[in-house]
Amino acid sequence: MLDRYWFGDASRISPEAPVPVVLVQKEEERPGGAANVARNCATLGAKTELLSVVGEDEAGSRLLELVSAEGVRAALHRDAAIRTTVKLRVLARQQQLIRIDFENPPSREVLADKLAEFERAVATCDIVVLSDYGKGGLTHIERMIELARAAGKRVLVDPKGDDYSRYRGATVVTPNLAELREVVGRWQDEGDLEARAHALRSDLGLQALLLTRSEQGMTLFSGASAVTVRAEAREVYDVSGAGDTVIAVLAVMLAVGRDLEDAVRIANRAAGIVVGKLGTAVVTPEELFGIRV
Repeated sequence: MLDRYWFGDASRISPEAPVPVVLVQKEEERPGGAANVARNCATLGAKTELLSVVGEDEAGSRLLELVSAEGVRAALHRDAAIRTTVKLRVLARQQQLIRIDFENPPSREVLADKLAEFERAVATCDIVVLSDYGKGGLTHIERMIELARAAGKRVLVDPKGDDYSRYRGATVVTPNLAELREVVGRWQDEGDLEARAHALRSDLGLQALLLTRSEQGMTLFSGASAVTVRAEAREVYDVSGAGDTVIAVLAVMLAVGRDLEDAVRIANRAAGIVVGKLGTAVVTPEELFGIRV
């Protein structure tokens, strides 16, 4: 998806309705959704391929330009029957006033073509990230996980919705608090949460479940006991896209040989950095490790 930002000044109220009038002074465009995951991977030096579906429109062309400029190899299937998903945010004085979304699901024919492309691409990669935003692009996710695991690849999933059976067989699933609660129900305490998380992990055949907990950090459910990594104290400016950065950093760290718990700790550090930035953003190696790539 394409993230668009309109920045301006809102110093008066419209005479037509009780809403602020924004005089737009600056516009920005950034890759969003899975494209934001891909650019985070590429920024850390990973060779990254993005596979997705966009419309045959200006926004789709612009998205291809943006991700290509950041070193991502993009295979964006064009579907003339849809418009590219766009999230337009209007901000004044660093406050978001409104978000306007443009979206509709891709056709089954284009998704079938994308599945064939996925099968080709998975053979050349070290790790697979499936970012589910509920937009219809992962209609064949069960088959994608099956193909990746058959090829011996680890699969990381950023989930959506209440049907996690779609993610059966993945290596790691990374829900946030609200997403996990939608699936396992409300827990009474940490012990109850751990029991529910391990039950879900066992049912889906996952190696691990990583729960992102905003200002409380993250909890990794993988072995006999849970491991909680506390959030690093930083001023929170904008949490949009933080989950993208987490799964991207986790994937890159696992791909270069870090063990899971170590990778989670680095991803947690990255989350603390990216929430201090406006909108969808990336974390650089210099910010994360004090080095340049």
